[in-house]
Amino acid sequence: MSEKLYNEIPSLDLADFNSGEEERKNKFVADLGAAYHSIGFVAVKNHGLSDELCESLYGAVKEFFGLPDEVKQKYEIPELFGQRGYIGKGKEHAKGRSTGDLKEFYHVGQEVTDGDPIKSEYPDNIWPDEISDFAKIASEAYQTLEKAGKQMLKAIALYLELEEDYFESRVHNGNSILRPIHYFPIENPDEVPEDAVRAAEHGDINLITLLMGASADGLQVLRRDGKWIPITALPNQIVVNVGDMLARHTNDKLKSTIHRVVNPPKELMRTSRYSIPFFMHPRSDMDLTCLENCVDAEHPKQFDDITAGEFLQQRLAEIGLKK
Repeated sequence: MSEKLYNEIPSLDLADFNSGEEERKNKFVADLGAAYHSIGFVAVKNHGLSDELCESLYGAVKEFFGLPDEVKQKYEIPELFGQRGYIGKGKEHAKGRSTGDLKEFYHVGQEVTDGDPIKSEYPDNIWPDEISDFAKIASEAYQTLEKAGKQMLKAIALYLELEEDYFESRVHNGNSILRPIHYFPIENPDEVPEDAVRAAEHGDINLITLLMGASADGLQVLRRDGKWIPITALPNQIVVNVGDMLARHTNDKLKSTIHRVVNPPKELMRTSRYSIPFFMHPRSDMDLTCLENCVDAEHPKQFDDITAGEFLQQRLAEIGLKK
């Protein structure tokens, strides 16, 4: 397939996939596959998140991050290695770097309610006492984004010529994470390390990431020709990109594209930026071995066999969340 160089990420309508009309569904699958083969990102509308839920979640998130540091730190549990609760300023860095990103964040994980023994792998969620409706709002957003993610994975499966429900059993009660992020204000920009940025260039670990609209500009994606282009989405869209697990599983047929959050001009460093990605992970035992139909003479196998759980542990160590 020839590679298209996008000047902006393509926009798709998930209603086309769920329309019940074969032609609209097939076009969505083809357009999604073409975008993920080339740029690795799309913007999607009709994803199920209401404006009201988005506003409520951003309100709760801003309220939490506005608390004093000593209050937030009550919810930072070192022995959880950042799996749940609060992760403090500068704790995470991109793979291959040692300078911490200029951000703090909060992790909300899977709630297993059907007796699945995988519950033993997951710590309980940690909810801040100071924000009364945080748990309710975050849980609803988690479930809504997980449902949208499953629809996207169905389309991906069809593009890969797999059964439509191929990913369903692999992501049921998967190790997905909702991560509200606060890129905190820098009162004295000249005092931070010269190479410190809000989020250094990186690929995501998981299968796919679903990103609710960020509160300010700054997100950029690295195109195949080495050009950085801005990622923008309309208010009614979310951004959905390929993660490293899916790239491995498809032998890089679907691209986990490097992206970053750049610092704003110095005068705007004193302002906050918020974003809320949903990192869709499979179950830890998912086999990420390259799919047979993604390997041929022109595309030899690029990756060693590994499970999702093994790959996750490797990467958590590489980004500083696990020793």
